Amino acid sequence: MLPRFVGRLGVADAVTIANATLGFVAVVVAFVDIELAARLILLAAIADGLDGLLARRYGGTEAGPYLDSLADVSSFAVAPAVLAFVVVSDGLGLSFDAVTAELLVVTAVCALFVAMAVTRLGLYTAYDTTGSYTEGVQTTLAATIIGAAILAGDPADAPVLILAITAGFTYLMVSRIPYPDLLARDAAIMGVVHALAILVPTAAGRTFPYALLTLGIAYMTLSPWLYWRPEPRPAETDLHGNA
Repeated sequence: MLPRFVGRLGVADAVTIANATLGFVAVVVAFVDIELAARLILLAAIADGLDGLLARRYGGTEAGPYLDSLADVSSFAVAPAVLAFVVVSDGLGLSFDAVTAELLVVTAVCALFVAMAVTRLGLYTAYDTTGSYTEGVQTTLAATIIGAAILAGDPADAPVLILAITAGFTYLMVSRIPYPDLLARDAAIMGVVHALAILVPTAAGRTFPYALLTLGIAYMTLSPWLYWRPEPRPAETDLHGNA
């Protein structure tokens, strides 16, 4: 007897499920190799964009939007929170022999990041999937900025900065700030920089992680006010978009 998903899910859904798997692997790897874990999160971000392209090309399924948000919980909520926790706890030299105030603060910030990311994903699936804009910083963008920040330098040198970035996103992800969907050409540029940051993160003085971090911060800070857009896209073309 075949599994019940046979014939119900498409190629885009398979990529979405792979995205969720990458999130889990990143969590496991984080305790051994933090930079490799950050690269896996960036790879999951590429998969998150690819499933939308495939859904538009080959058609989506009714399960697609739900799978997309569920996968994002793994890759862009839990995984970056674990990365931040490992970087900050190692950088601050926190001991796990006893529960200390510092350990509680770091744990609380990372747990709140997960809570707000899940909240944002639920709100996106319920209200934003058919528009060209979404409210709050996308979980994919938040995870990308955290991953790029880790790859851009020695994370052990800036644990407080990583904690501050993580804490900032706990509000930004559920804010009312409107963010436009990326145009295809801009998404392609981001994808290329993403890929180079994954493949050659240390090349030319870590140029590509820095470039990805710069592009991510520029979009986060400027696009609500300065980003150009053509006429809004038809609702039916917005598949697996901007979560």
